[in-house]
Amino acid sequence: MIDYLVVTNAEDQHSVWPGDRELPAGWMHEGFTGTKEECLAHIEEVWRDMRPRSARLAGGPA
Repeated sequence: MIDYLVVTNAEDQHSVWPGDRELPAGWMHEGFTGTKEECLAHIEEVWRDMRPRSARLAGGPA
């Protein structure tokens, strides 16, 4: 079974990435590892504001 990673980018966007693959440029491991379903549940818990960081800082609509 492949473990998955929760990854984030500079805009605080989250994604799930297979743990056996090299991370794509601009993304880093957020710290959570588990099954794909566990990773998706973790993202749902921690990623409350889906706007990119630049939009949040500019005061864009929620």
